[in-house]
Amino acid sequence: VCMLPKQQDAAFGLLRLALNAPRFDQGPIDRVRAEIVSDIVGSERDPDAIAQRKWLRAIYGTHPFSRPGEGTKESLAGITPPDLLAFHKAIFARDGLHIAVVGDIDANTLRERLDQLFGDLPEQQTLAPVADVVPKLGQLVEENCDLPQTSLRLAWPGVKRSAPDHFATVLMNDILGGSGMTSRLFEEVREKRGLAYHVSSELTLDKLLVTTETRSDCAAQTLSIVRDVVKQMAQQGPTGAELKAAKKHLIGTYAIDRLGSTSSIADRLLDLQIHKADVDYNQRRARSIGRVTLKQVKAAAKKLLSAEPAILVVGPPLGGKDE
Repeated sequence: VCMLPKQQDAAFGLLRLALNAPRFDQGPIDRVRAEIVSDIVGSERDPDAIAQRKWLRAIYGTHPFSRPGEGTKESLAGITPPDLLAFHKAIFARDGLHIAVVGDIDANTLRERLDQLFGDLPEQQTLAPVADVVPKLGQLVEENCDLPQTSLRLAWPGVKRSAPDHFATVLMNDILGGSGMTSRLFEEVREKRGLAYHVSSELTLDKLLVTTETRSDCAAQTLSIVRDVVKQMAQQGPTGAELKAAKKHLIGTYAIDRLGSTSSIADRLLDLQIHKADVDYNQRRARSIGRVTLKQVKAAAKKLLSAEPAILVVGPPLGGKDE
């Protein structure tokens, strides 16, 4: 929530009303439901959206992570005002609350405001826990359709933030495809061969994900090159020069990316709370990255990237237009 200092009274009042006494009138529910259903119907003709649903079912099976976040036409049809009120009561509680405030307000005033906002919420959430899940890798998921561009997505195992080799993995990913135009994937796929406009890798909660798009007649070649680059990283790891550059990049861009505005600072403070990190995390992060050795990064690369990935292909059958 963003507000001007002179509008604090009205803004906090409306926020308190929304948090503590939502109405969930039938008319607005029907309107929002119709909008979401319309988007779902449109996505049923979108190859990428179809493939995404197929991909989630393939790697997560029957786990809740396999379900579309927007719901389905069937699940949305059954939602009633009492359902929303019950869900609100279950989730909006003080034990699951994290707060970050940045701006023109003093601590005493803020304390009073927060008590007014959240003091009447239940003490504990009553949501059922969601079990951990490991993505099912080592499989090919295809959505064959006649398109000029083919989308490729490859997933390898990820690593938790609490793992001892977390920062070694972060550095490895930066070198592989996380640093943009200086990464190995960008160099091999875009710079040397011009096969794609964009190619990158990122660490998510449970996997390392590589994504790119290329001309459909080049899809098999592009996929082969991506796999070769990853295989080389798994077998040989990065060079000392690459590691030095990655450390400089990750430490130097951190504040610029996350501390450039009041909203981004608030987001960062919230993230620290959610992950139970101390306020000096930024400094400790820089020191932790600086201490990572080349041997540790090579070990992280071998550990994660030696596995067979899950591969998603959206486009004509691989090799079909070359034959």
